[in-house]
Amino acid sequence: MSFNQTALQACFFFIFLAFSASWTGAAPSGSISTTPNFVVIFIDDLGYGDIQPAPFGSTINETPNLNRMAAEGMVLSSFYVGAPVCTPSRAALMTGCYPIRVGLAKGSGHAVLFPGDTHALNPDEVTIAEMLKAAGYATGCYGKWHLGDADGFLPTDQGFDEYFGIPYSNDMWPGHSSWPFPGLPIMRDKEVVDEVKTMEDQATLCRRFTEAAVDFIRSNKDTPFFVYLPHAFVHNPRAASPDFMAKAKDATEGEIEEVDWSVGQILQTLRDEGLAENTLVIFTSDNGAAPGCSSGVLRGRKGDAWEGGVREPTLAWWPGRIPAGSTSDEIMTAMDLLPTFAKLSGAAVPQDHVIDGKDITDLLLGKEGATTPHDRVYYHKGTTLHAVRSGPWKCFRNGELYNLEEDLSETTDVSAAHPEIVARLTGYIQEFEAEIAAHARPVGIVTNPRTLLPRPGVEGEAAYTPTLFLQSSKKVPKKKAAAQD
Repeated sequence: MSFNQTALQACFFFIFLAFSASWTGAAPSGSISTTPNFVVIFIDDLGYGDIQPAPFGSTINETPNLNRMAAEGMVLSSFYVGAPVCTPSRAALMTGCYPIRVGLAKGSGHAVLFPGDTHALNPDEVTIAEMLKAAGYATGCYGKWHLGDADGFLPTDQGFDEYFGIPYSNDMWPGHSSWPFPGLPIMRDKEVVDEVKTMEDQATLCRRFTEAAVDFIRSNKDTPFFVYLPHAFVHNPRAASPDFMAKAKDATEGEIEEVDWSVGQILQTLRDEGLAENTLVIFTSDNGAAPGCSSGVLRGRKGDAWEGGVREPTLAWWPGRIPAGSTSDEIMTAMDLLPTFAKLSGAAVPQDHVIDGKDITDLLLGKEGATTPHDRVYYHKGTTLHAVRSGPWKCFRNGELYNLEEDLSETTDVSAAHPEIVARLTGYIQEFEAEIAAHARPVGIVTNPRTLLPRPGVEGEAAYTPTLFLQSSKKVPKKKAAAQD
């Protein structure tokens, strides 16, 4: 063989390699060559206007890590959670279902679950963690659970290999002004290993949960994993780590900026371990802005069926898969994560009961022409269905109608000009209520409930009486108490 022939063959060989590499990089959207990891960062009470990336647009809080996440990934500007308060929103995320379908549209006697509650997420439900664990994933939960604090209903009973966090909201502690709460436990798996006793303890929660999640990622870098990081921040009472408090004007700003730091720690760990291009990360909040936080341009806040109650500041990041610097205003929901993770991982979606979430893989991967799989989404407050959205139209059950594409702040009721749309959407409300009545599933029931820690100053078994079995020990209006839930 001559030198020229050898050189020519070598040339063709390298051209082939280059072509192969470019073809692999241009694989069709949704074609995943390896099993991806999943990270869901779920902030508590963060509002639509609390982070900097457009269109959220905070001018108060510095969020450089979220800014970078948005620049490297996708902004989801019409992303909804299942409810405007904690427990039902988390139930929707974990099960892919409207909270009312799984019996957790509210707690047993309040808007959310309380310490020692008789209700919890039913173990018969299939969570994201259970679905992925069955597909060979390592699963870890770090932070606020709020779906049941009794044995049999904790994260390690619901598909997580390990858990480190608090079982319910961080304001459910003896420092609350209206309720006789027990101590606030920090748990590892099923054991109470520490207690949040002071505001200084509160300030450590973001860092501790972040560090636990980082350790889990590093320990499981050689196997597919699912990390659920439901922060206690930025729920009241608020106190950030000293470094963040020192440069913030108040505790709210300090906590939001520490949450941003947490995101940076997670993403940098993924980069350092060579996992970034095989990991989908979702950042969002469990409900709209609590007092002190911002709904931005949206009307309403936590607890409302207005957009400010359930439309969340959301980012998706997956280098090389999600188009960098992209934005989608298509309707997506937290319920969609379960079927989407199933599609991407090859895990089996539960087939024996209704799932309300839809696969949004094509939207996340930026497939040309992809549109929302939802022809309608519903807004609940507790067990009451308040409104429905279909396309640009949002209709309340009282007949008020808003065009969200033209009037995102819901300032102008246009029902008089569009009676046919009001009739169609109120019909959707009636249809859904009838469907739920036929296909709702039971809530989990706790027998012999008791709190994990005692109430201060109470002796014996009475110290472990479930909070809702007791009347408020102080004459503070319950409306004030509910604002903290």
